[in-house]
Amino acid sequence: MDVAVTELRANLRHWLNQVRDGDEVVITERGMPVARITGIDVMSRIEELTARGVIARPQSPERPKASGRELPRADQSLSKFITEQRR
Repeated sequence: MDVAVTELRANLRHWLNQVRDGDEVVITERGMPVARITGIDVMSRIEELTARGVIARPQSPERPKASGRELPRADQSLSKFITEQRR
């Protein structure tokens, strides 16, 4: 549905309710369309993918730990490595 800028300003709450109810509002100025108001999707992308079965929620809210594994150690300092690479 189309609405003039002046009408939109005068009754903004009404037009926002129309959008909230699923309508699309085209704003006109001197009879020419200048903007469009549409509702936003309140479902996040993750929730949408979960609902469609593309991804699943984690079984545990905690992140897995890499326990028992040694952290990698550098053979030399980064500055020494960069100096050698520049030669």
